[in-house]
Amino acid sequence: MNQTRAYIYGLLAVLCWSTVASAFKIGLRYLSPTGLLVYAAGTATLVLLLVLICQGKWPLLLRNRRRDLIHSAGLGFLNPFLYYAILFKAFDLLPAQEAQPLNYTWAIALVLLSIPLLKQKIRPLSLLGILISFLGVYIISTRGDITGCQFTDPLGVSLAIGSSLVWAFFWIFNLKDDRDEVVKFFLSSSFGFGFSLIFAVLTGSLQAAPLAGIAAAGYSGVFEMGLTFVIWLKALRLSKTTAQVSNLIFLSPFISLVLLNIIVGEEIYSSSITGLFFIVAGILVQKKLG
Repeated sequence: MNQTRAYIYGLLAVLCWSTVASAFKIGLRYLSPTGLLVYAAGTATLVLLLVLICQGKWPLLLRNRRRDLIHSAGLGFLNPFLYYAILFKAFDLLPAQEAQPLNYTWAIALVLLSIPLLKQKIRPLSLLGILISFLGVYIISTRGDITGCQFTDPLGVSLAIGSSLVWAFFWIFNLKDDRDEVVKFFLSSSFGFGFSLIFAVLTGSLQAAPLAGIAAAGYSGVFEMGLTFVIWLKALRLSKTTAQVSNLIFLSPFISLVLLNIIVGEEIYSSSITGLFFIVAGILVQKKLG
């Protein structure tokens, strides 16, 4: 019964994450990347606070020592501030069908960064999976023109891949922190929102927005940065093994492509589908052989 519930929670989280690329693109029609970040991060912080209150975990906030708060500030700088600042700019420059799959290389970045930072070893065969994924990145980045070696938007591609590196750094440093996960996410979200607000004020990019833009940003805050992480953690706790649920995450980018076509109206390129298949296949090979 618990495993069935784990799959239900896992699929619910995957469905939520599958919708957010569409929300990003809609939000960016009305807001700058920085504006979208401020509204979304603010919403996520409020949602996570409500979760803490509903779960009766808010007293845990009082147990944080000075070094815990400093650590949370560092995590908050990485995510949501830096990660989404970069990712939203990538979505602003690229079609969502390209930005999202390129961002999925965080799984490969996590493996590579774990070697120097966590002293983990990588088997030679798992390098095959990494090479397969990077072939997918190349296909998407060149929009299928693999012999021409012309990147459609070098800055957008660099930002989308760069965001995956930021996420990998965040996740590795988060692993070294044994505090309650929801408490950690709330504190990092709070600091990240603060950094985002300061950055927006200093750059003059804080703006009023029409209701549609605020709604898209709020949706992103709830279902990308906030509530969905809690649902995903619930799925992982209920599952017999992490692997049984974690592989569901690879359904998300494929569902997202369908929704981008229906909701946003993006014409889906064959190169996006092919490249995404290679990226996911490479990650799955690496997980099996790594």
